[in-house]
Amino acid sequence: MQTVVTAKLKLNTTPEQFKALRTTQLAYRDSLNYVSQYAFAHGKMSNAVRLQDATYEEIRLRFHLPSQMACSVPRQVGASYKTLWTKVKNNAVHRKEGKTKKRYKGLDKAPTFISPTLTYQYKKDYTFKKEQQVSILTLEGRVIVPSTGYNKHVALIQRGAEIGASKLWYDKPRKQFYLLVSLAIETADPTPETHKQVAGVDVGMRYLAVTATMQGDCTFHSGKQIVPKANHSARLRKRLQKKGTRSATRRLVAISGRERRLKQNTNHVVSKRIVLQHPQSLIGLEHLTDIRERTKRRKGKSAKQRKANRTFSKWSFAELHSMIAYKALLHRSMAIKVDANSTSQACPKCGHTCKENRPNKGLLFVCQNCQYTLHADLVGARNIAMRTLLIRQDWRGTGLLSVRAFCVGR
Repeated sequence: MQTVVTAKLKLNTTPEQFKALRTTQLAYRDSLNYVSQYAFAHGKMSNAVRLQDATYEEIRLRFHLPSQMACSVPRQVGASYKTLWTKVKNNAVHRKEGKTKKRYKGLDKAPTFISPTLTYQYKKDYTFKKEQQVSILTLEGRVIVPSTGYNKHVALIQRGAEIGASKLWYDKPRKQFYLLVSLAIETADPTPETHKQVAGVDVGMRYLAVTATMQGDCTFHSGKQIVPKANHSARLRKRLQKKGTRSATRRLVAISGRERRLKQNTNHVVSKRIVLQHPQSLIGLEHLTDIRERTKRRKGKSAKQRKANRTFSKWSFAELHSMIAYKALLHRSMAIKVDANSTSQACPKCGHTCKENRPNKGLLFVCQNCQYTLHADLVGARNIAMRTLLIRQDWRGTGLLSVRAFCVGR
């Protein structure tokens, strides 16, 4: 089994190298926008082969991109249009079923590429040299740039990992280039014998994650110090959006970046703690697909309802789940998705399920049948752990997982 991780390498460029990389990035972005306009004008085309046949020569002549980059541009634009077409079709289905009245407008005009992030193909556009140096293709030819990065990622690049495509990313505030390299790492195939323990993970806003095992062990990962900071950023963002000036827009960009880094770092810390606490385990995660749509207050647009919708959309639980999944594989564990229905309303002792088991939707769980009392989030984690145990028992008996393993990379 392969696990995909991303190595972030800092490029220590000279002024001449910096200028060459920046010029190449901007030319790549301009070519993306040119092909996007062409695709829109010709029936919102998403076929990468047809786009390449029609625009390859013009990309080479107008933007002076090397041949491999000129091939990457139509592929990237075609993939973007395919994604937009999928959203349009899904929106049409949802409108027909009455789930929404809004029409998706993503293809009303040609998509514009703002980010100058540049895609490189390994052994064609970039290669690794000795002493942590990288040979990178630019409009002016190849440049050899020293790089630094996380020691474990550097070790993986130097020996063993399968290296894939990379992205040249520019950190504008710091005026710094980074190379984001995709690495595929071989991990042992999971078996019921290697995954003897099970754990359940319940996510929420009061506690970002609560874990429980069948032995009665539990851990609470509180969001008490982090969530108020995210709420503060949301209030600032609201005031700046009302103001609408250019300086307010610049502040919005800075605040959004800070908030994103805060959440990403918190998710990294929480996921690492969970995985290290449960080695060689089958970790159950809630299947939360479309959770925002299922919990959304659709009727009315009062301030209270808007606040409720905003609360449910405040944290990136999908990112937390994906981090747990890929870190688990690196530590000889595996994460799977289990049914999330009524995990915090079902009694783990007698099985009685009803909304009244959680008075006022609070943190206290009181079973109306057997009077079993416990923390509501811990009840959810224990129910997830039990459902994970059932899946493991079925896996051991049949040799096949009855659910799809959630093994995704970053």
